[in-house]
Amino acid sequence: MATDIKDTAHAVEAAAVMRLLPARPRLLALGEPTHGEDTLLDLRNELFRQLVDQEGYRTIAIESDCVMGLVVDDYVTSGTGTLEEVMEHGFSHSWGAFAANRELVRWMRAYNDGRPAPERLRFAGFDGPLEITGAASPRQALTALHGYLSARVDAGLLPCTEDTLDRLLGTDDRWTDPAAMMDPAQSVGQSAEAGRLRLLADDLVALLDTQTPHLIRATPRDDWDRARLYGRTAIGLLRYHYWMAHSSPSRMTRLVGLRDQMMAHNLLALAERGPTFIHAHNGHLQRAKSTTRMGGIPLEWWSAGALVSAQLGEEYAFVATALGTIRHQGVDTPPPDTVEGLLYGLPEDRCVIDAPRLATALGDAPPAPRVSPWFGYSPLDPAHLADSDGLVFVKDVPQIRSGSYVRGRSRSRRMGLIARMSQQGATRPVMIHMAGRYPTASPSTPPSKDPTGTVL
Repeated sequence: MATDIKDTAHAVEAAAVMRLLPARPRLLALGEPTHGEDTLLDLRNELFRQLVDQEGYRTIAIESDCVMGLVVDDYVTSGTGTLEEVMEHGFSHSWGAFAANRELVRWMRAYNDGRPAPERLRFAGFDGPLEITGAASPRQALTALHGYLSARVDAGLLPCTEDTLDRLLGTDDRWTDPAAMMDPAQSVGQSAEAGRLRLLADDLVALLDTQTPHLIRATPRDDWDRARLYGRTAIGLLRYHYWMAHSSPSRMTRLVGLRDQMMAHNLLALAERGPTFIHAHNGHLQRAKSTTRMGGIPLEWWSAGALVSAQLGEEYAFVATALGTIRHQGVDTPPPDTVEGLLYGLPEDRCVIDAPRLATALGDAPPAPRVSPWFGYSPLDPAHLADSDGLVFVKDVPQIRSGSYVRGRSRSRRMGLIARMSQQGATRPVMIHMAGRYPTASPSTPPSKDPTGTVL
């Protein structure tokens, strides 16, 4: 068995990853089982550099706000703004505080300097404008789409004026009230104004589609692509707000599913542009159904990776990441009867594993699922091995203090909200930022560090 497992391991290099695949995919996804570890972000950066040099990849997409990501893309492609401004305003989920993300942006800008547009690297966020405290107002997406169309098509074709949108939207704090995450009655998502906005957003996107031949001749293709992104985002946000206002038992399942649907739509749009390297949590990229427990309530939904894979087939590839230890978070040496424990016995500090071949070597009796003592780490599900194209294994993740102030402040806000949700029972609506299946210390009792048993 040990020999069979060792034979599946290779150095962590882009070439080794590509040898696992039948052909270069349009979307190559690298997952991670936890967020906020610079070791994993540095590994991502190195793989992207190799994919650029050796395989012709030109876009990287990360689990961050798709609209905010336009700020980063403008900077890396044309130098708009400063690096400090981009790190502050171009990322959601506090990603701008991480040294590895800063280095990624700096390197992409330096790479692009002096290169013609077709050779430049591109950056994209593919998450929706969503945070644990709620969803963004649809104002920015709706008004940007309306502004693009009003400048390029006959005014008589527009379904409304900008003033009408402004009146229906009202103040942004109506949409971003954090109380709506715990109390559906506080959400504006099913108001008469929101219902009218959903119809108008649909009409604006339909107009964008029907005017495509004219628009792609009259404006740069990038402007049209952005208008499509605004349309997807506006419709997705309004749908998400609708379900935030819903009091049915399926509310949370619908919300996590809608988030991944927004991700999938953005990834499919990126696939049209060219080969793209994706980085996000394993649970958002896997082909298998994602599951978790929230406040004791089991949730199941299809991830963005599953949705994209269903449409692209072999043009989508998924490489998961598994870890041995995160000692600064209480995740110690994995038990030897788990997949992580078996891989921990390999001599390499990190390696790429042929996941389907490993699944075959393990036979019909897969190893036991690993139990995580920390809610922020989702161990590998042995049953998912065969559904992955590859597996990156990192033996030990050391503590590196990067952006610790922002991360700690953000974590504190999140955990405070989770605790309040746990006390209030019933519907516990939360925006999952690390969604995936993970075993807890007991099948029915979540770890003591996490009052809801939810990975965030």
